[in-house]
Amino acid sequence: MIFIAVRFDVRPEFSEDWLTIVDDFTRATRNEPGNLFYDWSRSVDDPTKYTLLEGFADAEAGAAHVASDHFKAGMETMARAIATRPEIIHVEVPGQGWNAMAELSPRD
Repeated sequence: MIFIAVRFDVRPEFSEDWLTIVDDFTRATRNEPGNLFYDWSRSVDDPTKYTLLEGFADAEAGAAHVASDHFKAGMETMARAIATRPEIIHVEVPGQGWNAMAELSPRD
């Protein structure tokens, strides 16, 4: 699996609308055959900071994602709303998605 984490510093005037701004891109990516997950979160300390966690089945799925028309359109859209160049972690890891955490489970 290809695991990618990207941190975005969004311009303050776009921070409240960020998830709407990236909605088309998010939906299109989630519909790609090789996409395993594509999830946004927002910092609890700074409302202009968003983190994207994404997983793709393999390198070919990741390459198809980057070559897609919606990727190019998404990069153009996001470029207008970000304050700085995003930071990224891009690694290949074993498995095909999330596993259950051994140390924690719900209690009654």
